[in-house]
Amino acid sequence: MSWTTLCQVDELIEGNGKYVDIDGKPLAVFLHNGSPFVLDNLCPHAGGELADGWVEEDGGHACAICPLHAWPFRLDTGEMPDGGAAVRTYPARIDGAFVQADLSLKL
Repeated sequence: MSWTTLCQVDELIEGNGKYVDIDGKPLAVFLHNGSPFVLDNLCPHAGGELADGWVEEDGGHACAICPLHAWPFRLDTGEMPDGGAAVRTYPARIDGAFVQADLSLKL
């Protein structure tokens, strides 16, 4: 895996999204229960920015909620709980003070 540093952990607020742009690739970074999650930023429905959203439980899954129309996307898979649309997710980790993601296969 090739890890890319996205931001510092202390820049994240538990349950809220943060926008990060890596080489022109817009990403949404979330911290949920102390773990980082990274998804493509744009909702496939109407282009809402997931980074402006928040985390809620939906169907027993932690989901990033699109702020435009409240579409939920699972943090772990990027899929909607009902099996509708999906966004890409990326492996993520905390390394010291930084949030990193493996973007190598999906940029």
